[in-house]
Amino acid sequence: MKSLFDKVSRECSKTVTQNYSTSFSLASRMLGPTIRQDIHNIYGFVRFADEIVDTFHDYDKRSLLDRFEKDLISAIDEKISLNPILNSFQETVNKYDITPDMYGAFMHSMRLDLDKSIYLTDEEYRNYIYGSADVVGLMSLKVFVKGNMEQYNDLKDDAMRLGSAFQKVNFLRDLKADLDTLERSYFPNTDLHDLSEEDKARLIEEIKEDFDAGLRGIQRLPIEAKLGVYTAYTYYRRLLTRLERTPSKEIRNTRIRVPNYEKIFLLSKGYVTYRLNLI
Repeated sequence: MKSLFDKVSRECSKTVTQNYSTSFSLASRMLGPTIRQDIHNIYGFVRFADEIVDTFHDYDKRSLLDRFEKDLISAIDEKISLNPILNSFQETVNKYDITPDMYGAFMHSMRLDLDKSIYLTDEEYRNYIYGSADVVGLMSLKVFVKGNMEQYNDLKDDAMRLGSAFQKVNFLRDLKADLDTLERSYFPNTDLHDLSEEDKARLIEEIKEDFDAGLRGIQRLPIEAKLGVYTAYTYYRRLLTRLERTPSKEIRNTRIRVPNYEKIFLLSKGYVTYRLNLI
């Protein structure tokens, strides 16, 4: 039965979330039950595409990405895919009218990771972040507002800024792997091989401005989404604080992390803040 296959597909997306990201998995548990699965479905899709371009070094990445994108389009059009991750994603796309420009922009940024290694201009940098992160925020927002376009239009700019903040933190945290393994340099006008304290401070200030805008959006989110998104916000904000306190040379050579015990503390603190209606 298709219903059983759909259930198995959803479980696959949930498993991807739980295994690939402990922080995102914790945050997703704080979402309301009517929207939690759809966020798993979105995460599974973006994670699989990202894995193709970032980790499958012994395979023909372009061929794999071509096949994945072809199957994506077929899945959305036909409302079924034998790839369970795409099958669950198409369900969310069709349920919430997630438009082709969104997942198309995401796939475009994934393709850039196959060919482009250095981002020289602010325009290139912004366009990549829009496709790789901002539209993920927009797809999630479609789920959070459950089709309410007035809410969506009110919140979309802040959702994009929050997506940008998360991605830029990832860029700083993963600096060593991006440069040494993937040979990518995302921040323009910045010598990432010899990151200075001045450049680090400038980047962190830019990210803080994105976080401030993102928080304003979180405060206006529907109740089912607010705690989960705020949990993710507090984790990434703490990660940014750790990056700010870490010497730039160490960021270049070490992947900065938030320990699990601190994640649990942030989760508890965020819950109390939420219950006291302080978000």
